[in-house]
Amino acid sequence: MKGSERKENYSLIGAGVSQSEDQVVNLREPHGFSLGVAAMPPGVVNNLHVHYTAEVFMIFSGRWLFRWGANGDEGTVIGEPGDVLSIPTWIFRGFSNIGNDDGWIFSALGGDDTGGIIWHPSILEQAARHGLYLTKENLLVDTSNGTAKPADDALLEPIDQETAESLRHYSPDEMRKRMVTVADRKWSRHALLGSVLPGHRAEVASIVGFGITQDRNQQADILYPHGFSIDWLRIDPGQEIGTHRVDGKQVLIVFDGEAELILNEGADKTPVTVPRQALYSVPANVWRSVRSVGDTPLLVAVMTTGDQKKHIVWSPAIVAAAAQEGFGVDHNGYVAPLRLLPYETQQAVAAISLTA
Repeated sequence: MKGSERKENYSLIGAGVSQSEDQVVNLREPHGFSLGVAAMPPGVVNNLHVHYTAEVFMIFSGRWLFRWGANGDEGTVIGEPGDVLSIPTWIFRGFSNIGNDDGWIFSALGGDDTGGIIWHPSILEQAARHGLYLTKENLLVDTSNGTAKPADDALLEPIDQETAESLRHYSPDEMRKRMVTVADRKWSRHALLGSVLPGHRAEVASIVGFGITQDRNQQADILYPHGFSIDWLRIDPGQEIGTHRVDGKQVLIVFDGEAELILNEGADKTPVTVPRQALYSVPANVWRSVRSVGDTPLLVAVMTTGDQKKHIVWSPAIVAAAAQEGFGVDHNGYVAPLRLLPYETQQAVAAISLTA
């Protein structure tokens, strides 16, 4: 449709809310969430629609205006590169690239099955005028290529305006609380056990949900359940996060710098380089380390499946080295002085140190 025809959608993990049978999905393996990209030149619009599950935007490039409400006129917020916005479920939302550069925005959706979307009735009307129809099975039919129009009883019935206006209303202040800008990030240098070691200095900013932080004083800005967590990870050139594993699938999206992942241990070690704007999906319970190998600090958005607090298991070598520095992990999963932990924990760490 006019104003949206130059928008490109990429389904990176899961199909998301794609309504095209021809949509390419890069990774179909279930993650507990979907991840896609909207690529939009300046002036391009994404029209009003409703999501059933969480939708979180992570802006890579472009300047974006987000609007919401039954007619898209209840409020707006503007997002810049590096900003994160979680838009509530069951409200109409749309967005536009209002900047001068091509826009690239990551969109994370809750669940392997998102349920699709509800288009604003005016959008379905406009689509029909362009020969585009949506069936009850949530499939898009384009009659401009010679495909026959579906029967009327096979078409999706538009939501009525009264129902659209009955959905919850959000003020600009309420929506702003669901946004974390670059300036809003609260970094912790004590968020990981390995960070107490020379050469392992890394910082974490918790954004959505209960993520990977091991700093008991750190809390995400957006704590509503999403089905996943999002943390920012920052590592200076030459520094790294030592070998560890997580019991859920984890996706690393490189926003700046360049990452080198080392997967597995011993003879099975596998190095993987992840450049800027690329991502890597790390399977659950796989040993991994992350090193900043570029000339600029590495900035990574870390998505981890699940609403629960994430549990990091460190390699014996990291546990032993941290113990030498006087630190361990308490029973709640947070970094703490080893001398203050229970005697049994200290003994267990000592045993690990003997074999590391």
